[in-house]
Amino acid sequence: MILVWLMLIPIIGGVLAWIFARWSLRLTHWISLAAMAAVLGLALGIWGQHWDGVNLSSHGVWLLMLDKPWIPRLGIRFLLAMDGISLLLVLLTGAVGLLAVAASWYIVEKREGFFYFMLLWSFGAIVGVFLALDLFLFYFLWELMIVPLYFLIALWGNENRRYAAIKFFIFTQVGGLFLLLATLGLYFAHGRLTGVYTFDYFQLLGTTMAPALAFWLMLGFFFAFIVKLPAVPVHPWLPDAHTQAPVAGSVDLAGLVLKVGAYGLLRFTIPLFPQTALAFAPAAMVLAVISIYYGAILAFAQTDLKRLIAYTSISHMGFVLLGIFAWNTLSLQGALLIVISHGITTSALFILAGVIARRIHESRSMDRMGGFWPVMPHVAGSGSFFAIAALGLPGFGNFIGEILVLFGAFAVSPVFAILATGGFVLSVIYALRILQRVFFGPLTNPVEPRDMTGLETVLMGASMAVILWLGLYPQSVLNRTESAVLNLQRIVHRAMPTAPATPAAFTGEKEAPHELP
Repeated sequence: MILVWLMLIPIIGGVLAWIFARWSLRLTHWISLAAMAAVLGLALGIWGQHWDGVNLSSHGVWLLMLDKPWIPRLGIRFLLAMDGISLLLVLLTGAVGLLAVAASWYIVEKREGFFYFMLLWSFGAIVGVFLALDLFLFYFLWELMIVPLYFLIALWGNENRRYAAIKFFIFTQVGGLFLLLATLGLYFAHGRLTGVYTFDYFQLLGTTMAPALAFWLMLGFFFAFIVKLPAVPVHPWLPDAHTQAPVAGSVDLAGLVLKVGAYGLLRFTIPLFPQTALAFAPAAMVLAVISIYYGAILAFAQTDLKRLIAYTSISHMGFVLLGIFAWNTLSLQGALLIVISHGITTSALFILAGVIARRIHESRSMDRMGGFWPVMPHVAGSGSFFAIAALGLPGFGNFIGEILVLFGAFAVSPVFAILATGGFVLSVIYALRILQRVFFGPLTNPVEPRDMTGLETVLMGASMAVILWLGLYPQSVLNRTESAVLNLQRIVHRAMPTAPATPAAFTGEKEAPHELP
C-alpha cells in the first residue's frame, strides 16, 4: 500500500489545502509542504532499506509491487511497481515538490487554496506515472497530470498565459492521442496472438508482431514521449509554457514533466519494441544531437531570462535522448544522472529567476538586469553556482551525467558522441552570458535592495548540497539504479533474434556479469 500512499498523499494534501484556505493561508502552506515532505520521507525510507543497491525484495529487481484487478473484463489491472529507476524519480518528485511549494508562499495572491490543490494534484499524478505498469493506468495518469498544469499556466501565469496554456494543452494532447492509439494497437496485437487481452506491462513484453506494425506502434510511443521530453521538432510548447507559467509551474515543468518523457522512452518504447527501437536508434540520435545544438544556440539568443533557461532544457534533454538510445550501461546511467541533476539545477534557476523578477518589478528582461552582485550577493552567488552547474563543470552532477552519456554513446557511434561534445562548448557560452548579463557589470536599473529571504536561502542551500553530492559521490545513485538498468538491458537482449547479431554496446551483455533474480 505504500505505493498507493505515495500517489494519494499529494492529492489528499491538495484537497485539505484547498479546504483550509478559507480560514488560514498559513495552514494551507504548511499542509502543502507537509504533503510533499511526506512523499520525500517515504521515498527516502525505501531508499534506506536498499542502501547497498542489491538488497532485492521477493519481487526480484522490483523493490515494491502492488497488483490488483481493476477492470478484469478488459484486462485492466491496478498494477504499480517500483525499481531503482522509479524510486529515484519519486525521490526527485518529492524534492522538486518541496521546492515548488516553498517557492510559492509569498508569490501566489489569488485563489491560493485552488492553486495548491492543482499543484499537488499534478505531483500525485506524476508519482503515479513513475509507478504504473499497467499501460491503461499509465495512460490515465499521463492524461491526469496535464489538467492541473493547464490551469496553473492559464490562471496564475504571466501576460500571455492563455496562449501558452492552450499551446501546451494542444501539443500534449496530440502526444497523448498517439500514446493511446499505440497502446490500443499493442493491446489488440497481443490479444490476437495469445488470446489474452491485457494492458499488463510484463505480459506485453516480447509480443511478436509484423515488423511494419511494430514500427508504427513504436513510433506512436516515441512521438508521445519526445513531445514531453521535448526534442526538436516537437518542442515549441516548452519556451512559451515556461515563460508564462508561475514559478511553481516552471519548476514542475522543468523538474518533473520533462522527465516523464525520458522515463517513457526508457521504460516502454525500447523494452516493448526492442528490435524496432534499436533499428530506429540512429534517427533518434540525430534528433538528440540537433536538440543539443538547437537548444543551446537559441538559449544564447534570448533576452528573457526564463525563456533562456527553457531553451537550455531542450539542449540538456538532447543528451538524455542520446544516452537512452545508445542503450548501454554507461549511457543509461548517465541519462538518469542528467535527469536528476537537471531537475534540481533548473528548478533552482527558475526560482532564482522569480526572485530576480520580483526585485526589478516583475520584469524578466535581461536588458534590465546587471550589476546585482553588490546589492544582492546571495542571489548572485546562488545564480552563479547553478549557472556553472548547468554548463557541466567537473564536481557537479550534470558533468558526471553528460560524460557518462558521451562515453556510452562513443561505444555505439563515435560520430554522434563527438558531435554531441560540442554541446559542452555551447553550454559554457550561454552560462557565461547569464553570469555577465545578470550578475556582473554596472547596476543599470533600480533594484529593490533586498537579498534572499531565509526560506529562499534554505531552498538554494539544499539544492546546492544535492548537486554537489551527485557530482562528488555519484556512485551512491549508480548503485541503486544498476539492477534496474541491467534488467531493462536483459529484457531487450532476450527479445533480439540472435545474441551475436546484436551489438554488445546495445545489449549490455558484457556489462552484466551477474544475473539478477
